[in-house]
Order: sequence, then C-alpha cells, then structure tokens
Amino acid sequence: MPDAAAEPGNAAARAAAEEKSAFSHPAVDPDGTAAYGDHPDQVIDFYAPRGAEGPSGPAPVVVVLHGGAWRAPYDRRHVSPFAAFLARRGFAVASVEYRRGAEGGTADRSLAGRWPDTFDDVAAALDVLPALVREHLPRADARRTVLTGHSAGGHLALWAAARHVLPADAPWRIDRPAPLRGVVALAPIADFEVAQKLEVCGGAAGQLLGGDEWFAERRPYADPSLLLPTGIATTLVQGRTDVDVPQAVAEAYADAAARAGEVVGVTLLEDVGHFPLIDPAADACAVVAEEIAQLAW
Repeated sequence: MPDAAAEPGNAAARAAAEEKSAFSHPAVDPDGTAAYGDHPDQVIDFYAPRGAEGPSGPAPVVVVLHGGAWRAPYDRRHVSPFAAFLARRGFAVASVEYRRGAEGGTADRSLAGRWPDTFDDVAAALDVLPALVREHLPRADARRTVLTGHSAGGHLALWAAARHVLPADAPWRIDRPAPLRGVVALAPIADFEVAQKLEVCGGAAGQLLGGDEWFAERRPYADPSLLLPTGIATTLVQGRTDVDVPQAVAEAYADAAARAGEVVGVTLLEDVGHFPLIDPAADACAVVAEEIAQLAW
C-alpha cells in the first residue's frame, strides 16, 4: 500500500503546517543595523553571539541570506528568529537585506528579484562586511565566515561564494576566492534549468533573470550550477519531502559539482520539508546549526 504521508493531499497539509510553524515566531530585533548603500533595503542586521557553545575565543561569523523567491513581500524579518537561534548557538550573525521584486511602490510586488540590483546588493554587502563586523560585532572573527541562506537565499549564498569564477565581464567578479570557511545552503534554488522545468516558486528563477528572453544570456552570470568548481567547502541541507524546492534541484547542483571535479556535501533529512530548516522549533534547524559549526569552528 502507498505511504499515506506521501499522498498529495497529506503532503500539502504537512507543508502548510511546517510553513505556519516557521512563521509563527515573533520577529527578533537585531543588536545593531548598518547600511551598506543608500537604498532602504541595503542594510545588514547584526546579532551578537550569546551562547557558550563551541571553542572559546572570538565567534565565527555566519552571514544569513533570507529566502522568499527574491520577492518583495519577503524580507529579512521572517528569518530573524533563525538568526537569533544561531546567535544563541554562539555565532555572530549578519543578516543581509537586498533589493527584491520590482522597482517602485506601484510595481508588481509578486515579481521575483530585480536584475541586476539583487546581485549588486549581495556583492556590495559581502565586500564591506568585514569592516562592518569589526564595528558592530567586536566579539566576532571575520576571518572565520560561513555563508548560509534558505531557498532563494541559498542560491545567493552559493552565488556569492562563486564570484571568482563568474564570466570575465561580470561586474561582480572578484580576482580570488572570497575568504570564507564555507557555505551551507538550505534547500537552495541551485540549478536554474532544473528549477524552471519544475516551476519552482512559480518560475521565480526565470523572473529573476528578466524573463524568458533573457534567461539563456544571463544564466551564466547567475546560476550556481554553472559557476563551478569554487574551491570553497560547500554543504547543501535538503528536506526529502520539500515540495517548494524539491530535492532534485539540490541533486542537480551536486551532480554539476562532481562533473567539475568538486565534492559537495549533501545532507538529506527524512520527513522534512522546506521550512523546518529555518524554524527554531524544528529538529532540522539544529542540524543546520551543526553543519555550520563543522565549517566554522
């Protein structure tokens, strides 16, 4: 007999319950906020380390890039409980905001991303982050930085770690690998071709690149599965029952890495969907913290 939990109706109900739990936590105010540009969305929230876990000494920095399909209604506030959870685990946390959706108050807020602004912002934030960490997180060690991100933010984390392998004419390219201890990408939109075939988040990857007419031209500048190998330790954490960003997307990225001669870790969590990875009430969130700790400490 088929597993009742795998039937479409039950899967949808379970996913809805997981999302409700993740979004049930009140937003957590940061210990400080700094601007990295003039736009209201060009800010970083800082959470000082509070826990005593891990070795003594300055805390590693975890850079959090929130998800939400690069759409305007989803900002960093929804991931603030996760950022605070990591701070309680002894990490110094920098939660990056970036421009999403369409420009202007009357624009279509359902559109995903903003080319090139979303990428401009993530690159700019990462470039100034070490200086801002020294100012706002004095107990932190910026030399031990791990990038993490959920869903669309997982994509941005993988992309930010791959800027040194961008095409030569990319404005965000840097001439050497970023000084990172690693990347932990959570259910990332990591392969745009597979994501589009599966209509992940309503075709958000295509919208991010400006639509079908721009997809092929811009994909080499934005798709992490084409920006390999990075030489930076990378782990993907993926729920097996994720219906928002299915396991096949993560697997496609890992396969692309293998073809490029790079081993990417993939941690698959049984009976876990999309949102428990950032839900402090879920066991999966503790697994995420452990994956980050393995790279950071």
